[in-house]
Amino acid sequence: MRIISLNLNGIRSAWNKGLLPWLEAQQADVVCLQEIKAQTGDLTPEMLAPDGLAAYYHCAEKKGYSGVGLWCRKQPDRVVEGLGHGEFDAEGRFIRADFGTLSVVSLYLPSGSSSPERQEAKFRFMACFLPLLAEMAKEGREVIVCGDWNIAHKEIDLRNWKSNQKNSGFLPEERAWMSRVLDEAGWVDVYRRLHPEATDACYTWWSNRGQAWAKNVGWRLDYQLATPGIAATARTATIWKETRFSDHAPLIIDYDYAA
Repeated sequence: MRIISLNLNGIRSAWNKGLLPWLEAQQADVVCLQEIKAQTGDLTPEMLAPDGLAAYYHCAEKKGYSGVGLWCRKQPDRVVEGLGHGEFDAEGRFIRADFGTLSVVSLYLPSGSSSPERQEAKFRFMACFLPLLAEMAKEGREVIVCGDWNIAHKEIDLRNWKSNQKNSGFLPEERAWMSRVLDEAGWVDVYRRLHPEATDACYTWWSNRGQAWAKNVGWRLDYQLATPGIAATARTATIWKETRFSDHAPLIIDYDYAA
């Protein structure tokens, strides 16, 4: 079972950069999308049924902003849009699909880099999302939460960690929260399970400034966190860098699991 997570930084932009032909070659079972930056009415028929996949979107109320999606090869038994939290459901940050005893989530955790107010919103999201993660881990299902978490967990997860300790995405409070997700709520960082020591190769996001991509000055912000049972079946984890669809790279993980 192949699961792909990708922040598109705009679905229409990524589409024009060859997203669909690449996707067709990947033969993914579920594709988790973040930062759609569109509403359903803006999408073409191909975006609503890409490569024969069933497509589901949770769009932001604000045009050209945020939004998440799921492209599924198998029809889900159930799709859940939103967290049940008005502030963040209006921003389109969570969508979940259930397949038998498996659930796959596309998540877009807020960024706090634009202003102190957005950082406070990010902290509010983290506070309400941690209990939900704990609940999902105890449902008795296998769950994979894919997405742009906007947090680099450890020093090996970004190039310039020393100079970023006071910046959103690498704040002590954010890193401690991610540790709680893993250690207390019981989730497994699947990429790190397979590549515990990877440094430069682990990055999934590069700023568009200062030749960050060319110099590989990156951050690992995109994760697939999974319940222990399905995490143990993960066999390969790849960050695709041969084609650029956005400022993020696709995270591709193959699991020995049949939903």
